[in-house]
Amino acid sequence: MIGKLIGAIAGEHAARHVSGINGPGGALLGVGAATLLRRLGPVGLIAAAVGGYALKRHYDKRQAAAPAVHT
Repeated sequence: MIGKLIGAIAGEHAARHVSGINGPGGALLGVGAATLLRRLGPVGLIAAAVGGYALKRHYDKRQAAAPAVHT
């Protein structure tokens, strides 16, 4: 139960940085992610961490390669 609450809070805070997802939607994603990670166990947690790191590196490379738009 506490894991779901922590997941909901983390998801709500993460939703602030993602366009298209509002606070309650992020909270629901956080609860779902906490439940999924608990079922997958330690291997799933490691896989999720590695996947998140790889996704962030890909996103950062895409942002660096994009031409700067000046207004």
